[in-house]
Amino acid sequence: MESSQNDDLYVAILLYESSSQDPFIKPMFQECFVLIRAGSDEEARVRAEQHGKDQETFYHNVAGQEIRWTLRHVVDVNRALSDTMEDGAELYARHFTNYDAYHAFEPLLGGTID
Repeated sequence: MESSQNDDLYVAILLYESSSQDPFIKPMFQECFVLIRAGSDEEARVRAEQHGKDQETFYHNVAGQEIRWTLRHVVDVNRALSDTMEDGAELYARHFTNYDAYHAFEPLLGGTID
């Protein structure tokens, strides 16, 4: 499936999870915002899912344990708020009602990554 420059620009939020056979290694999660060009909402979701699957990987840490990153969920796929990539262009926005919950999980606001 090829995209065209005439396609709409979408933002996909992909959630990845790390895992290991070692029960002492806690899973980590990574939230990625990815730009997708597609001709429709359905095509954008399919392309986002495929991109997420293509990014799955594994490696061995310094102790030789295999760490595997897999796509856990396509959280959202929406048209970008702006079609330009200029300074200050707004690409994505979401709303929530519980700031305390957001603050608790967001490490950049002082939350923890546990």
